[in-house]
Amino acid sequence: MWALELLLILKRERRAWSNEELVATMRASELVVSKALDALVAAGLASVEGQGVTYMPINDEVAACVDQLESLYAVRPDAVRRAIVSTTSSGASAFADAFKLRKD
Repeated sequence: MWALELLLILKRERRAWSNEELVATMRASELVVSKALDALVAAGLASVEGQGVTYMPINDEVAACVDQLESLYAVRPDAVRRAIVSTTSSGASAFADAFKLRKD
C-alpha cells in the first residue's frame, strides 16, 4: 500500500521530490519510503535524479496502466487494497512453506 500511495503522490505532482518531503507528506518512516521508492524505481515507475525522485514510467503502456489504477483506486479503494493484501499474503505463505519439512 505504501508504494501505491507514493506512486500516486509522485504522479499527481510531477516534480523532483526529496526523501524528506516524501516522508513528511506520507507521514511515514524513512525506511518505509525508501523501500517503496526502491520498488517503484525497480518497476520502472520512478526515477532518481540527483537528490530527487520523479514519476517516470518506462513507456506509455505502463503510464496507461498507472492511470487506470489511479482511477480504480479513486472509485474502489477497498477493492484495490484487498487485491494488494491478498497478493502479499500469498507471498508470505510461500515464504513460510519454504520452511516446512518434507518427507523425501
